[in-house]
Amino acid sequence: MSSDVFRTEHQFSDLTDERCAATAGDRSEPDIADAFVFRFDTIPEELGPDQRWSTWLDVERGSRGPEPRPDWVVTEQAAIDTELGILKTGKEADVFLLERAVEQVGDNPARRSLLAAKRYRTEEHRSFRRSDSYLEGRRTRNSRDSRAMAKKTSHGRSVAAGQWAYAEWDALCRLWKAGVPVPYPVQVDGTELLMEFIDDGDGGAAPRLAQVRPKGKLLASYFEQLGDGMRELARAGLAHGDLSPYNVLAQGDRIVMIDLPQVVDIVGNPKGMDFLMRDCHNVCTWFTNRGLEVDEHELFADLLTMVF
Repeated sequence: MSSDVFRTEHQFSDLTDERCAATAGDRSEPDIADAFVFRFDTIPEELGPDQRWSTWLDVERGSRGPEPRPDWVVTEQAAIDTELGILKTGKEADVFLLERAVEQVGDNPARRSLLAAKRYRTEEHRSFRRSDSYLEGRRTRNSRDSRAMAKKTSHGRSVAAGQWAYAEWDALCRLWKAGVPVPYPVQVDGTELLMEFIDDGDGGAAPRLAQVRPKGKLLASYFEQLGDGMRELARAGLAHGDLSPYNVLAQGDRIVMIDLPQVVDIVGNPKGMDFLMRDCHNVCTWFTNRGLEVDEHELFADLLTMVF
């Protein structure tokens, strides 16, 4: 190789001495040797029993959150995921609280964020029995998966659980970009979906709409926000499919829709209209019982104008 490109350590030492002698009177010149000083920060190799290395870079490109991503999303490879406990046990999945954090490395500051980790169970471990009606009009990724699901093999059961995770992932990504009030989807990996943790402002989880008692302007604002979210869903040709005060979070003066694995194609699903009407009934009944005069048929008609 040419010595003009590669120099030995001795040659670099000579070059440095010559440079220093030539610039002895000019201290503004940087020392060329500084360019060859490498600094390393050690990272602990052993993790605790409730920890793992961040899986952000392990998933496929299309399985990471849509851009532009919020500033709080931690994407560093050195980040560690720490499980902090369970938030909710459900029919088809359990939701855990997860901290994704990275320590300060050099000039890069420490960063952390709290995530909700939703983990879907395989079919033999779940009690959700309305799958068929929700899945009408959907397609699996390939024919092998379809055959495995039909035969209920172990692979098929795993595919079925993952199908619900990816269905919710696709819905969250689509709705987030459309401006619907849903948690930001961080990533999906198999049967695990990581999303924004919606807190109550004091470090705890935001309550469900069914747990709060809003009145006056706040009650009207909640209904308006929920109606706007349903309109954006309908504009995309979708219905939540299981919307109720138990699938809406109340975070201060804003609401956030959650639990979207069963999102329904209003036109493609033969029962799409029925699901949409049921969403309207559940929502309007709750608000009516709290003193707000709203009409489910009027809301339904309004949503239909978004679809057609």
